Amino acid sequence: MGSITAYETNEGRRYRVRYRKPDRTQTDKRGFRTKRDAELFLASTEVAKARGEYVDATKARISVGALAADWLAHHGHLKASSARSLEIAWRLHVAPRWARIPVADVVFSEVQAWVTDLHLTRGKSPTTVIRAYGVLAAILDVAVRDRRVLTNAARGVKLPRKVGKEHTYLSHGQVELLASHSGPHKTLVEFLAYTGLRWGEMTALRVRNIDFSRHRINVQQNAVEVGGTFVVGTPKTHESRSVPFPHFLSEPLAELCTGKAPGDLVFGSGTVFIRPPDSRRGWWIGALKKCRVEEPSFPWITRHDLRHTAASLAISAGANVKAIQRMLGHSSAAMTLDTYADLFDDDLDRVGRALDDARAQSATRQRGIVKDEKVRDQ
Repeated sequence: MGSITAYETNEGRRYRVRYRKPDRTQTDKRGFRTKRDAELFLASTEVAKARGEYVDATKARISVGALAADWLAHHGHLKASSARSLEIAWRLHVAPRWARIPVADVVFSEVQAWVTDLHLTRGKSPTTVIRAYGVLAAILDVAVRDRRVLTNAARGVKLPRKVGKEHTYLSHGQVELLASHSGPHKTLVEFLAYTGLRWGEMTALRVRNIDFSRHRINVQQNAVEVGGTFVVGTPKTHESRSVPFPHFLSEPLAELCTGKAPGDLVFGSGTVFIRPPDSRRGWWIGALKKCRVEEPSFPWITRHDLRHTAASLAISAGANVKAIQRMLGHSSAAMTLDTYADLFDDDLDRVGRALDDARAQSATRQRGIVKDEKVRDQ
């Protein structure tokens, strides 16, 4: 149990509370005007210690920025691109507002005002705002676990709603048109549109990963450019997978592999990772412009839309959800259904027609049974 002692100041008598923290080290808090105030503080401190809710006021003065440095340094489990996104969110959006603020001084209303300002005043997208908020909230979670603050003041803030972007799918003819205007990247475009590999998975593909006898691609690595440097790692789900490719791609893929060693890269020179095209004036934009000259309604797609196209073409060819999941490397069939629910509308139509047919057949059988019974009765 702690103790209370009085001492004199120029402003009159004050009281000091001495007590032990949960780690058994001694500390004190002074400046209480009345003994009653000192007693209440000591009693509440002892109760907080007993309940495991004690917070060291000196530890609560650490700034958000000081905790952030350690938090950012311990994200080795994340892929390089994900860790980079968190670092950028901290540096551009979180640090300017919160780096110097003690964790104990972060209050809910100010976090809500910051989130609203990012979205409505500064015009940041919901994705950017949610990521920045997530960084701040995660840092404050560390403060709670370290017993620097009792609760996370950022939790419960209202965030802008993310509106899913409508997927764009190319037809077989549109894929061929785009490929024809892609010059030396013709096979690359067709490959992405008919296998559904992510750009980084295509970039890291090596000759030994292609099984021409079974028409399979063994996806084992992912190469992503982060800060101007390529980082090689596992695919997004951290699991390798086998992806089929159509027979017509066998010959062009074989041509790309000619003269290369098993460990060489399929696309590009074989030794240097192929970089994504410039988003303003690279070969991809040039190919899209040529397509729109021939077909004015040709959609203005992104490279990732070729992955969506692969899903669309596979589903239209009769592939089931589980096969699409394995091809795309989704974590579950539910994720595939959620992502491409619009592509299964025809399946819902077939369900309705099947129910109609089943009901009609049941009614026919029932009428036959009644007729037979009447004949027997006669």
